[in-house]
Amino acid sequence: MSGPLIVLVGPMGVGKSTVGELLAERLNTTYRDTDADVVATAGKAISEIFFDEGEERFRDLERQAVQESLARHTGVLSLGGGAVLDEGTRTLLAGLPVVYLSMDVDEAVRRVGLNTARPLLAVNPRRQWRELMDARRHLYEEVARTTVATDDRTPEEVARAILDALELPEHTGQTVPSGRENTPMTEQGTTRIRIAGTAGTDPYEVLVGRRLLGELPQLIGDRAKRVAVLHPEALAETGEAVREDLAAQGYEAIAIQLPNAEEAKTVEVAAYCWKALGQTGFTRTDVIVGVGGGATTDVAGFVAASWLRGVRWIAVPTTVLAMVDAAVGGKTGINTAEGKNLVGAFHPPAGVLCDLAALDSLPVNDYVSGMAEIIKAGFISDPVILDLVEADPQGARTPAGPHTAELIERSIRVKAEVVSSDLKESGLREILNYGHTLAHAIEKNERYKWRHGAAVSIGMVFAAELGRLAGRLDDATADRHRAVLESVGLPLTYRGDQWPKLLENMKVDKKSRGDLLRFIVLDGIGKPTVLEGPDPAVLLAAYGEVSA
Repeated sequence: MSGPLIVLVGPMGVGKSTVGELLAERLNTTYRDTDADVVATAGKAISEIFFDEGEERFRDLERQAVQESLARHTGVLSLGGGAVLDEGTRTLLAGLPVVYLSMDVDEAVRRVGLNTARPLLAVNPRRQWRELMDARRHLYEEVARTTVATDDRTPEEVARAILDALELPEHTGQTVPSGRENTPMTEQGTTRIRIAGTAGTDPYEVLVGRRLLGELPQLIGDRAKRVAVLHPEALAETGEAVREDLAAQGYEAIAIQLPNAEEAKTVEVAAYCWKALGQTGFTRTDVIVGVGGGATTDVAGFVAASWLRGVRWIAVPTTVLAMVDAAVGGKTGINTAEGKNLVGAFHPPAGVLCDLAALDSLPVNDYVSGMAEIIKAGFISDPVILDLVEADPQGARTPAGPHTAELIERSIRVKAEVVSSDLKESGLREILNYGHTLAHAIEKNERYKWRHGAAVSIGMVFAAELGRLAGRLDDATADRHRAVLESVGLPLTYRGDQWPKLLENMKVDKKSRGDLLRFIVLDGIGKPTVLEGPDPAVLLAAYGEVSA
């Protein structure tokens, strides 16, 4: 028989790629995905094709990829979710062993979730999923020889059902890759990092992966009647989509829009949130969800900590910085004229959902800014992070890089280990502030208009030079700071004439004790320590090394 051995069709997120690869292994043949062919031809992600050139251009590329694959591929083939919309494609599929993988709407939202790389589900996943399926279900059924439901089945179980339905013999001697057999499809590619409870707080998990929105109801729980979704103005559509989805599941859900970035971290904004909660009748069993960058999760956590002396909250960080730093650990706060995060509380979330798909549309400067916190984790604890960045600096600058998930997961694990031992920054947790003493002073001096990561980058170079001048750090490691940070495009210098102002700002830093300045420095990679009351001349000399 010419043509593919099996053709998989079905909606986005149903697991065609995972099942297709399993089938190819079981049948000792090759696997091909027409979406991957489209990406290779266009040289850009599907979401970018939709944004830059429109859906019509994507469908043209998809049609060409399908025709080529059906003519030449003899293994297992999966088609994009909308490929069956084309009449010519449906004609070509006639008589072929086509399998329709189906799933219901609740499972679809759980799997697809906040995945902004799915351009047709970018606003309201639940409603738009129903609309898509109403338009496509009969087409899937028209072209399919058999239908296999995927709900509550592992990829292995789905693959077995397909082989049975098509009466295809499994190739003996082929084995299923370790760990796949008992992994539910909804968990494919999701990493769970546990944060231990301390000081009377409950443990919680940080989930890293894609299609994580479906985890929200389980985290919110049955006791909650009301949910407030806090989001920045820039994510108005996403915030409203989350609100609508929660409302559809029976919660009294409201959306509270915050200003963008650091402008949200004021007492006036917090008071606005308190007013909204009061007018809605928020009780201690209700839940706050913060969707956005670090500023949003800081405010959401602080509002949750202060309302009724503490209600549960869930973080849905959408930037690198928020995923690896702000949303993990329970430090919440707002800024004042006197300094950054001087008003706040330690109030850990009930869970953190780090959906990597949210990074696909993040502006490059915001993405690179978050790399500063990842690199910091490498210097204070995990040198593998530094090795990964140095191996591919350009890849580290983009969510499409080969090590994105590993870099983020490793950084979160560093913070998880620290905050699990020291929630309230009484000792060990101070090491997470490496580079932050000067960074916060710079941010205040710039009236919080600078990106946090840019300031932290300069702060780390300063801390490295301070450690070198204090006889703590070797030259090679100090120089490595500059090389790694510069390789991803982070700044290394600040205005030299600002030292007097910066010094005054640092005196109100949270790590200071009375008038005694304290800095985190390194004795070597992975060996952070505290330097108390350094000589003013040494401080000035270290700043001279980062002065522009």
